[in-house]
Amino acid sequence: MSDMFKKIWLQFQRKRKITGYGGLLLCAVFAYTLMLNSIPDKIYVEHGQTPDYSFGVPVTETVVKSRQVFANQQPAPKGAVHLTQRSAGTDAADSYQVLCKLFGAIPVKQIEVQEVSKKELIPAGTNIGIYVKNERIMIIGTGEVTDESGVKSEPAKNVVRSGDCILAVNGKKASSKDELVKMISFCKGEKVRLKLLRDGEEIEVSIKPVRSQEGVYQIGIWVRDDIAGVGTLTYVNGKGEYGALGHGITDADVGSLIDVHNGSIYETTILEIRKGQRGQPGEMSGMINYKDEYKLGTIKENTSVGIYGTLTNMPEELEDAAGVPVAYKESIKKGPAQIISSVEGSRRAYDIEIQQTDYHSEGNNKGIQFQVTDKKLLKNTGGIIQGMSGSPIIQDGKIIGAVTHVFISDSKMGYGIFIENMLEH
Repeated sequence: MSDMFKKIWLQFQRKRKITGYGGLLLCAVFAYTLMLNSIPDKIYVEHGQTPDYSFGVPVTETVVKSRQVFANQQPAPKGAVHLTQRSAGTDAADSYQVLCKLFGAIPVKQIEVQEVSKKELIPAGTNIGIYVKNERIMIIGTGEVTDESGVKSEPAKNVVRSGDCILAVNGKKASSKDELVKMISFCKGEKVRLKLLRDGEEIEVSIKPVRSQEGVYQIGIWVRDDIAGVGTLTYVNGKGEYGALGHGITDADVGSLIDVHNGSIYETTILEIRKGQRGQPGEMSGMINYKDEYKLGTIKENTSVGIYGTLTNMPEELEDAAGVPVAYKESIKKGPAQIISSVEGSRRAYDIEIQQTDYHSEGNNKGIQFQVTDKKLLKNTGGIIQGMSGSPIIQDGKIIGAVTHVFISDSKMGYGIFIENMLEH
């Protein structure tokens, strides 16, 4: 029995040692991944400035001691960040890569450093009404049609899909909902051929129309060719060009980014604010006046990181607003900051607390996580609500980003996009 006990004990000790090594390996992998994710893939630095490579990782002093290399080709000291590639012919490279080494020997990550000119932007925070005309007619669903005898049917079911875009009807281009309705109503009951764009491919389907109780031929599809809503202007540059929202305009029913044919932004009046609650984001509702005198500018681009265009009229509350410097993600600190919003009808700053930054945020518009601390904003809105997307984020007198999302579980919490992600669209 003693030999058996001894054998069992040795096996137990061996397994415990293996388990211990496995735990150490797991911890090492976790620490390495954390360090890797704490270092950005790309940073921006103003011409003439020395990059700051202290990214707050646990081994900052040994991982990334920084020394920028200029045209005199002075080598970096051992254990520092080593230049692996650079542009030639200038005192400071327009862009170059640096290799971060742990203990001066173990390669960790290569960073692209992009040198840029000093920028100033007017942080807006003003409410805007948005109207966008889709480049194509989008199908958002199918529905029933009641014929002249009272029988209900759904002729387009399992033929078209939500998100399909209609390119042509019976070989003729359809540019609007009104054109589509006319084309189908004049079909005389014959099958309608729809040319569709589905998942990037052109296909053709046929649908037999139904003569409705109103005497009009219908194929039972719901479509959309425009969209309107309320958002926030983020910034205006010295050329009158603007950026807004911090995310793209998507179709609420199908979730896809809208191809903009033409669009405009307008002055808007906020009529109602619904406070955010746990599990239910709040929102602000506004009235958009589409008269020419209330038009602020055009929408030229709708991208995943915002909408862009040129102002034709500067919003009145921005006429005397001063520009502020741009600050990039590596300079953002945990702690106090402000967002600028007109959620109460006039432009003002509200206090927030930046809790963390994520250099590798999925989708590029959740890099900043913050909490609203302003008592007045919390009282009036509960925190971040729909319509505040695009509100500029200011820290130490510099614009660092824009509000993009609210936590559905907690309206006091929000996400923001780095300002450089909006500027490099």
